[in-house]
Amino acid sequence: MAAVAVSEAWPELELAERERRRELLLTGPGLEERVRAAGGRLPPRLFTLPLLHYLEVSGCGSLREPGPGLAQGLPQLHSLVLRRNALGPGLSPELGPLPALRVLDLSGNALEALPPGQGLGPAEPPGFPQLQSLNLSGNRLRELPADLARCAPRLQTLNLTGNCLDAFPAELFRPGALPLLSELAAADNCLRELSPDIAHLASLKTLDLSNNQLSEIPAELADCPKLKEINFRGNKLKDKRLQKMVSGCQTKSILEYLRGGGRGAARGKGKADPEKRRERRKREGGEGAEEEADAACRLLLRVLHVSENPAPLVVKVSPEVKDVRPFIVGAVVRGMDLQAGNALKRFLASQTKLHEDLCEKRTTATIATHDLAAVRGPLLYTARPPQDLKIVPLGRREVKAKDLVRQLQLEAEEHRKQRKRQTVSGLHRYLHLLDGSEHYPCLMDAQGDVISFPPITNSEKTKIKKTTSDLFLEVTSAASLQVCKDIMDALILKMAEINKYTLQNKEEGSLSDAEADAAPGQLSDPSAEKGGPCPLVVEQVRVLDEEGHLKVVYPSKTDLDFAASHVTVTR
Repeated sequence: MAAVAVSEAWPELELAERERRRELLLTGPGLEERVRAAGGRLPPRLFTLPLLHYLEVSGCGSLREPGPGLAQGLPQLHSLVLRRNALGPGLSPELGPLPALRVLDLSGNALEALPPGQGLGPAEPPGFPQLQSLNLSGNRLRELPADLARCAPRLQTLNLTGNCLDAFPAELFRPGALPLLSELAAADNCLRELSPDIAHLASLKTLDLSNNQLSEIPAELADCPKLKEINFRGNKLKDKRLQKMVSGCQTKSILEYLRGGGRGAARGKGKADPEKRRERRKREGGEGAEEEADAACRLLLRVLHVSENPAPLVVKVSPEVKDVRPFIVGAVVRGMDLQAGNALKRFLASQTKLHEDLCEKRTTATIATHDLAAVRGPLLYTARPPQDLKIVPLGRREVKAKDLVRQLQLEAEEHRKQRKRQTVSGLHRYLHLLDGSEHYPCLMDAQGDVISFPPITNSEKTKIKKTTSDLFLEVTSAASLQVCKDIMDALILKMAEINKYTLQNKEEGSLSDAEADAAPGQLSDPSAEKGGPCPLVVEQVRVLDEEGHLKVVYPSKTDLDFAASHVTVTR
């Protein structure tokens, strides 16, 4: 009888065993009670599925420890995802060794420490010899295991964001410890010092230490040969010049400053003499050079009020969206340069990152961006039954929403079979957000064409191209209007940063002759031609109800209110 009860309680395990599955996802409202009944652990039967390559158990507040037998029972596991549970304060017994594991996600738990025997796994021999990605974000870690580098010597990505760390273990940066580590994120911690030995991370490309308690940045950071992106915002640096630079300038400029001298740039020979630095600045162009550099680092945004715009764009909202996805905010941004180099790719990648982070994988909100030249206003935000909503999705032919969702479901299942994984990528990840919906939200133009179907896709009709310079932006949400505004603020700020980066690269000759010839007159602002500030223009968009009453206008006086010193907004 006991065996029968177990089978009934965990039908997923019986199905996985019968079909010899390699992927298993345990989630949903019924999981809490079952794990609680198992003593806050995963059921032992789970560890009798040796063929598993992918295992995910997410969103279970009663899961406090994985339970013994995981390492012995799942030797072929490639990906282990245990996010948003209640694991902690340690892991007992320790997870490893898992010799085939490549991805380990323990984010959003209650871990405080990972000591030997209650942590990740042994260091000798390495508990995770193939591990590439480790996500420990959103826990309560006060320190990292000193033997982390020996436990996972092939680590490429390490995410420690949102913990209580005040220092990195010295062993993490010893020569040759993590030769493949390319991304290190430790924002929102309590870090007080960054060791000069970080230069030993020979493959480091991205470093995010924003919102910590650092007072200095070691000059040795500039010796990381592949470093392309750094973020030190939200720290209180002693060097005020450097403080301004980390808030607005690009990585290359900051690294050059560190390399050339300044507070925090000493290499064991004492700090550079401030008087000598002042004399050098005078010789190289006077005291005004610093103020000029400050101006060059600033991001400028100009808000165009509705009353100043002869043809402002308007969005009308129908009552049908009230119970589906009621909140929408729009804006028009003019002056983007997406032609040069990889500007378009950076722009699209920034949207993806915002969707993953601020939008919480589109569960909180969804962003859509359109080529303004293809948008015909006024726009209508409404909801339609799946069989009545037609759209030409990006890269596809016209299809009914009902059929599109079905196509994506079939594609997702095919991808799972081909890749032998439980997870899917692209649009397929968001299909579950439509489960149970009798009406789908959509944004229609004046010609009756659907240009947006949140949270799934935009229309091919308004697709962003390299030649696009003026954009219509929309953010929709079922959560709140303020969420829409906050995400729109973040999107526009990112656009300003991308535009500034593109301009700086042009000055450095990164734009090819062919690309330059393809965009005659693109830099119409004389200040841009001189390499000076080049503002983006943000036009207000009004959202009205069915009777024409104003629901929201963006940006209002309280929007785009950035505390960052490197952003100037003129209204």
